[in-house]
Amino acid sequence: MKKIVLYIMISALLFSTMEVALKIAGSDLDAFQLTLLRFIIGGLFLLPFALVRVRKKNIVIRRNDYLYMLLLGIICIPISMVFFQLGVENSNASTAAVIFCINPMFTIFFAHFVTEEKLSRNKVISIVIGIIGIVFMIGPWNIQIGDSFLGASYSTLAAVLFGLYSALGRRTVHRLGGLPQTAISFLLGSLAMFPLMFVLNKPIISGITWGNLPVLFYAGIMVTGLGYLCYFMAMEHGDAATASIVFFIKPGLAPIIAVLILREVINLNGFLGIILVFAGSYINLREQKAIKTRKNIKV
Repeated sequence: MKKIVLYIMISALLFSTMEVALKIAGSDLDAFQLTLLRFIIGGLFLLPFALVRVRKKNIVIRRNDYLYMLLLGIICIPISMVFFQLGVENSNASTAAVIFCINPMFTIFFAHFVTEEKLSRNKVISIVIGIIGIVFMIGPWNIQIGDSFLGASYSTLAAVLFGLYSALGRRTVHRLGGLPQTAISFLLGSLAMFPLMFVLNKPIISGITWGNLPVLFYAGIMVTGLGYLCYFMAMEHGDAATASIVFFIKPGLAPIIAVLILREVINLNGFLGIILVFAGSYINLREQKAIKTRKNIKV
């Protein structure tokens, strides 16, 4: 139990610093460039652990599996995560962080259509509350300094698409394992991004300096690498519902980090949005726990 708590706390802390790190790195690097580099670094960090898991669990990865993980990677890296980076750059880090935290709610929505996990009344309630939370975080009637409707829209699109990525991933994750599937999809998605970089004439190495290299490696190794590793270790020692507590902690912790490091200010709308996202996340988490309990009883 102590290991699970440790993994959850490390993952939650690292994920909560993500938007601040990306905000700082994004001031020097292009959004596409930063996304590509951090997922290559993070994917390479995760790969050795993933290969160990493949050997240990005797996981067989077929050609069609690689094609499917390529699809997952394309949805995640050059689409969802680019929108996420644009959201961070066009709004406060705290706003982007809280909005992105509703991605598990979009996961359960898409899972209704692509898996056997069907929507329940509580799941719908959690989604509705989460969406209302987004509205308050955006606060179109009183947008706070540093935020923009465009930035919030990018963050919302990122959360929706990451929810789709996660839902589609549930179709194969039980057979391939969360860590191998994530590491390989990250790397394949990053490779698929190279042609886009050339078409859009985006830099890959240009702009990297000794000054921004530490934050780039932090975003790649610590957040994208170690953060996800601890998340999957929590899942392995517990279950998916327990690991998702990470996204319950982040809406409260990430704004605090943004206020302390970036000196951001959160207005009343923002606080209400955070509370609503907390509420939606709690209902979602409670529902997942209830489903797991019912399955255990049936077994």
